[in-house]
Amino acid sequence: MENYTTVNEFLLLGLISIQGLQPVIFMIFSILYIINLLGNGAILLIIILEPRLHSPMYFFLGNLSCLDICYSSVTLPKLMSNLLSTHKAISFLGCITQIHFFHFLGCTESILLAMMGFDRFVAICYPLRYSVIMNPQLCILLAAVTWFTSFFYALMHSVMTARLNFCHSQKLNYFFCDVKPLLELACGDIRLNQWLIYIVTGSLAMAACFLTLLSYCYIISFLLFKNRNCSVLHKALSTCASHFMVVSLFYGTVGLTYITPTSATSVKQSRFVAVIHTTVTPVMNPLIYTLRNKEVMLALKKVFGKKLFA
Repeated sequence: MENYTTVNEFLLLGLISIQGLQPVIFMIFSILYIINLLGNGAILLIIILEPRLHSPMYFFLGNLSCLDICYSSVTLPKLMSNLLSTHKAISFLGCITQIHFFHFLGCTESILLAMMGFDRFVAICYPLRYSVIMNPQLCILLAAVTWFTSFFYALMHSVMTARLNFCHSQKLNYFFCDVKPLLELACGDIRLNQWLIYIVTGSLAMAACFLTLLSYCYIISFLLFKNRNCSVLHKALSTCASHFMVVSLFYGTVGLTYITPTSATSVKQSRFVAVIHTTVTPVMNPLIYTLRNKEVMLALKKVFGKKLFA
């Protein structure tokens, strides 16, 4: 028989075992976290305060900024506290909660990016009907469906992980709680959990990615074959380029984390990719959108004053 034990906490081995480097890494993550909070917070604030930005495109961008603040807040505070602590532990309940919110916000972002792609498709291909199709009621409905669907999707992962038995080491070879690293410590039948990761998570991510790319294929084909105005093409592609950069960064890191099979090498690679996914991507999103968007830059100047942008 397997030696089942009641697990009260997991030990997070973190990113690096060299004690001398941990304060340096703590400072780097602290700076990135502060930039994330300030950058996404500024975008969220100007979208609320600036009437010119009260449109579907910026409504979804505001959702993305709010999501990025929450997303990094799920993993970074605990990671930073563990970097300065000798007992790098997380309670069982805290671990399951972290899994839930990590997958909840990750799924929300993937569906939200598809919604933003659809918004750009309607705006460019059907400009005269844009305000009718993307009315405020539809935007709120799409956002609500996105958040609620993602919540119940994440609940599936957290409940199925919480019911596992753990009979191996409680040392988690990761810097936060996620389903794949926890399955390595579980005993008993984990096939259903693996099926949920590779089939349900994979299918959901691929469907959202496919719909996003489909929107851009329609946009490009419309501009190339139906509207051959070079200035319109350049303006539209410039508007969509920032969104496409965010999509590429998001799905690139998700693919490397969840599609690759588990092995000793892939765990190290997965940790590195997860750092980019949870830390760098939320920081890059506001920079990508503001640097390539004149309306956002003008609103920032108006709200925060010209001296900051001199």
